[in-house]
This record gives sequence, C-alpha cells and structure tokens, in this order.
Amino acid sequence: MPLKKSFHALLLLLTTVFILGSIAFSYEDFLMKHYDFPRSIVGSHYCNAMMQSRGMTKPKCRLVNTFIHDTKAYILDVCGRKGVSYGHELRHSIKIFSVTTCTLRGSNPRAPCVYKENISPQNIVIACLDGKPVHYEEGNFAVVHEDEASD
Repeated sequence: MPLKKSFHALLLLLTTVFILGSIAFSYEDFLMKHYDFPRSIVGSHYCNAMMQSRGMTKPKCRLVNTFIHDTKAYILDVCGRKGVSYGHELRHSIKIFSVTTCTLRGSNPRAPCVYKENISPQNIVIACLDGKPVHYEEGNFAVVHEDEASD
C-alpha cells in the first residue's frame, strides 16, 4: 500500500510540473526574469542590455521576455485578491501594468542576441505557488476589469 501512495504522489507531482510547463518554480527566479521597478535606465537599447544582464542570452537567446514595471506588492496581489483564475493554474491581473516585452529579432537563437522592445500597458498572466508568482505567461490576453472579477 505505501508503494501505491508513493506512486500517486509522484504522479501528482509530475502532472503539476507538466501543467505548469517551463516555469521557474521560484519567486526569486521570477523576479530576476520579469521584475524591473522602477524601469532601469540602461541607455537606448533597453532590451539588449536587460536580457544580457539578467542572463537570458546564454547559452542561447531567449525568444521573448517581459519585464513588469510595478511594485512587488502589486504583482503579489495578482496571486490573491487582485487576480482572477485563468485556466488551470494561472492568475490574470485585474490591474493594468506597465510592461516592456523584449522579442528576439530574426530567428537565430544564437548570439549575438538583438531584441526589439514593445512598451505597453496591459494585464499580466502569471502562475503562482504558495501565494507568490513563479512564472510569467507570455501572450496577449483579454482585459479583465475589477468590476467583472468574481474572485
């Protein structure tokens, strides 16, 4: 019987990992990859500088990454009362955030990594673990207004 329980626990763990995809699994990794408040002043090539300084250009160029320019408290709130369930494991923000999305120019994921930037206000979609964000879901999502949220 203990073997059967261990198998079920392992299966549950593997299923959770599969569902969450390629998430960082830690709040610290999330902050390193996606948090930049206030927005860093790094010259005229924000994305190139930020992607390199955050270690997302080696061993290959990360295709896309978004930096959130707001307080940790507001981002954490998306995991709680200021976010609504979105899919199985994700939370969609009610608040609009200022973000910069860096997208690799061209299709070669090898250095040199050159990025184009898009600065825009938008909702964010994140995965949370123990009340903290651990993954940023890249993509365009519908706007959810606070009065529409049922959470």
